[in-house]
Amino acid sequence: MGDKRQISMAVVRRLPKYHRYLLELIRNDVDRISSKELSDRIGFTASQIRQDLNNFGDFGQQGYGYNVKDLYNEISNILGLHANYNMVIAGAGNLGQAIAGYSNFEKEGFRVKALFDINPKLIGLSIRDIEIFDIDNLRNYLHDNKVDIGIICTPRVQAQKVADVMVKNGITAIWNFAPTDLDVPRGVIVENVHLLDSLLTLTYRVNEPKLLDYINKDPEEIVEEE
Repeated sequence: MGDKRQISMAVVRRLPKYHRYLLELIRNDVDRISSKELSDRIGFTASQIRQDLNNFGDFGQQGYGYNVKDLYNEISNILGLHANYNMVIAGAGNLGQAIAGYSNFEKEGFRVKALFDINPKLIGLSIRDIEIFDIDNLRNYLHDNKVDIGIICTPRVQAQKVADVMVKNGITAIWNFAPTDLDVPRGVIVENVHLLDSLLTLTYRVNEPKLLDYINKDPEEIVEEE
């Protein structure tokens, strides 16, 4: 493995994409691949790929490239996929149910153990044999069960309260889908997935050519248009 220096989050966020493409190569019976060939598939430059991987060790051989299965296993270990993770979901609406129903999580060792909601019509139902409990039982459930990751799919106004309950009862990793930023103590990791933010980024990119045309116009042209 590499040294103890801090790895940038930009590098970390590229690792899952490497992991996904390498799995595809394994399924297609590809034994080895060069950084150039991987670049053609994944969209990063060959130089970027080598720099990213060199943060964690010397995985390639000059003239040979990378052993696909070995590299996949190394990245799996770097991402912590050598362990299993128990998860609970707060918020059993459409989004929470969709996450609970996504079976591919289990293949990577992520197991949703329970859902929690405030809606009495949902309490007692099950999603893929995962029971929905009253949100008031979240504290006791976390106290009595080993849970590694808390997933928040509640409305914005409830998210901080739920996060506080999770943190006070041992959760140190939160996957937050609520459209708000959480206030958590140092040492608690939050990964935000703000769906509207992502959608607005998409619409910016759709409109970017028009925006750049406007920015690059001669000021006199803009005045004339007005």
